[in-house]
Amino acid sequence: MKNFEYCNKTKIIFGKGTENQVGSETAIYAKKVLLHHSGGSAVQSGLIGKVKESLKSANVQWVELTGVKPNPRLSLVREGIEIAKKEKVELILAVGGGSVIDSAKAIAVGAVNDGDVWDFFDRKRATEKALPVAAILTIPAAGSESSISSVITNEEGPWKRGINFQCIRPVFSIMNPELTYSLPLYQTACGITDMMAHIMERYFTKERNVELTDELCEGTLRTIIRNGRKIFSGGENNYDARAEIMWAGTIAHNGLLDTGRIGDWASHALDHELSALFDIAHGAGLAIIFPAWMRYNIKEDTPRLARFAAKVWGVDGAFYDLEQAALEGVMRMETFFRSIGMPVRFADANIDPSCIHEMAKRAVHFGPIGNYRKLEEKDAEAIYRIAAQ
Repeated sequence: MKNFEYCNKTKIIFGKGTENQVGSETAIYAKKVLLHHSGGSAVQSGLIGKVKESLKSANVQWVELTGVKPNPRLSLVREGIEIAKKEKVELILAVGGGSVIDSAKAIAVGAVNDGDVWDFFDRKRATEKALPVAAILTIPAAGSESSISSVITNEEGPWKRGINFQCIRPVFSIMNPELTYSLPLYQTACGITDMMAHIMERYFTKERNVELTDELCEGTLRTIIRNGRKIFSGGENNYDARAEIMWAGTIAHNGLLDTGRIGDWASHALDHELSALFDIAHGAGLAIIFPAWMRYNIKEDTPRLARFAAKVWGVDGAFYDLEQAALEGVMRMETFFRSIGMPVRFADANIDPSCIHEMAKRAVHFGPIGNYRKLEEKDAEAIYRIAAQ
């Protein structure tokens, strides 16, 4: 196990009706906030109205910026930065899923740092300062409600890139599973796939003496799969299943499962090119990339992939050799993804394979990707071609 430091400042407020606490919690940090959301279902459901009433009751003023889209855009971030500076807001309050929270984090960075905020995403600068960010989570998926990450799409590339700064970890996040009842099943599926990918990126590590976090990863994955099946078997309003999924999404990406180990993250880099060029949902892209990445790596570390097959997917090793067991695990994962409506091949998502070479080149723009196995351009291209078969 490697040396590590773990600190997570995010206060989690979890359960039924907790969105009504947003005013009193926000008042601890700010008298004026930028209220940031998509302007869609959060408004139509009445949630934004509840938020404003709660802020008003706590004597917190707000200005509003709507229009966040999946794969959040840099142009809206820049607009938010200008508003935050002009209005002298003291906190960015995000109401929505990972796209809204990531956009809020980027605004928080740009509001207190001079120059172009894209410089941070382009790895030209780093920072230790940002406005406080808080969130009301409505789409369990990205784990952004308690993470140090933000991913933004620059339309001019298009490029999709991320930052990881401790200063953008939210100060509090409100999580009411009831708010997820009305989510379309496709969004629920994308979220499930996203959080599974966050765990798998950490699970596939070269560090062998990490028994506790291995078990935590495997147990969290099994919990997601089991409760995902409940939701997709007519349990859209099953509070307990929704609660398990929502909490698992946070655990998947709050840093706990990183402790003592170094994760991979090549699959995220590969998916970012799918998202940038084809505007595919992040979870859907990961459902395509991860099985292909695993197939490419089966001979690299067969025992690890065979353990994943056994511990997560219930593959009985008595009936297979190690390589067959590992492959069976990949196939069972693909079957699960298909059962919740996720694509697992380029053709399932209408992705043009003629862009494979370009995507591979873009994926290694900053150099080789991944830690489990360093991938060059030729490796990235090979994985894309497996995904296109």
